[in-house]
Amino acid sequence: MKKFLALILALVMALALVACGGKTPTPSGTDEPDPQQPGTEQPGTEDPGTEDPGTETPAFKVGFITLHDENSTYDLNFINAAKAASEKLGIDYVIKTNIPEGQECYETACDMAEDGCKVIFADSFGHEDFMIQAAKEYPDVQFCHSTGTKAHTEGLPNYHNAFASIYEGRYLAGVAAGMKLQQLVSEGKAAKVGYVGAFTYAEVVSGYTSFFLGVRSIVPEATMEVTFTGSWYDEAAEKEAANKLIQGGCSLISQHADSFGAPTACETAGVPDVSYNGSTKDVAPNTYIISSRINWEPYYEYVIKAVQNGEKMDPDWTGTIATGSVELTELNADVAAPGTQEAIDAAKAALEAGTLHVFDTTKFTVEGKALDSYLADVDSDANYEHETEVIKDGYFHESEYRSAPYFDLTIDGITLLDTAF
Repeated sequence: MKKFLALILALVMALALVACGGKTPTPSGTDEPDPQQPGTEQPGTEDPGTEDPGTETPAFKVGFITLHDENSTYDLNFINAAKAASEKLGIDYVIKTNIPEGQECYETACDMAEDGCKVIFADSFGHEDFMIQAAKEYPDVQFCHSTGTKAHTEGLPNYHNAFASIYEGRYLAGVAAGMKLQQLVSEGKAAKVGYVGAFTYAEVVSGYTSFFLGVRSIVPEATMEVTFTGSWYDEAAEKEAANKLIQGGCSLISQHADSFGAPTACETAGVPDVSYNGSTKDVAPNTYIISSRINWEPYYEYVIKAVQNGEKMDPDWTGTIATGSVELTELNADVAAPGTQEAIDAAKAALEAGTLHVFDTTKFTVEGKALDSYLADVDSDANYEHETEVIKDGYFHESEYRSAPYFDLTIDGITLLDTAF
């Protein structure tokens, strides 16, 4: 009788275990995260896919590594895209924030690979070498790095770079700035703009140059001063840099730095500003005009679908206005000059039609001379040798020979106040 009861009890326990096996997997990181701490993990959604009774369906999991957290406009732009793409596709995801550009990136990428992530993305330039290191160790995992330069030369089948033709968005933001500057000049202000840059990298140079060319399409006599902070995110330094430019007589400020430092300084001083990576209207309602940004959601969707379907991916992907990867935020009509939206629309239509090229060599000079030839540093070897001809058909072909920018010229009309970085 005891043996019979024991047999019945074992059968009941087995059935209970089968019933538990029908649950969907729990998301990663169930502990409540502190978004300010290094390595913060933000849990994603569960895989809603169907499964056979009594078995667990492995979630398709994706990992995202960011340099900072939501307090950085740059990283927030990536975080929002990561969440939107993952939730749209119904996949599990995990986001690790505040990961430095060092060995911590490699370790985080390896942890994600060990934890079952099929794709791992990183968002900062200095993450690249550590992502490559991890890619070599986990050949069955796809590693994707934004703003990097080495995928097309490394030749790893599971390592990829991505960027977008954001210079077109910067140009359009420059058009908006030019319209405001034109208004300010008519009121007696100087035809001079200021720009807060992080580093002297080509990515930053390409960005402020395209912005300036947009300004000059409206105000041909405009000049620009650029100062650098030596950091992607340093609110105090960015605020100080903006104040320095304002005190130097700049009538309008823009930036390639990731905090609210410059917009806050502009709001305090009553100087119009153009942001990057997202609207700063909340902190500068009386001075903010517009912002350009890369929308990373189309790239994330492209990669995830390709991996799910076993399809080959581009080693070096460049998003465009046409792919929805280059966007402007809504124009702040309370600050923008009259006719600004119409000017933006006209320039955007010309870019899309191919009748306007941002780096048209008839529109700028370098040391008083027009460019008819230029070897760019596209392959990014250890010696930083310029090896690729990029002037063709009358314009500089940016982000075509690799996705990350390589425009690194100082054109006439731009003055660099500090090149220590």
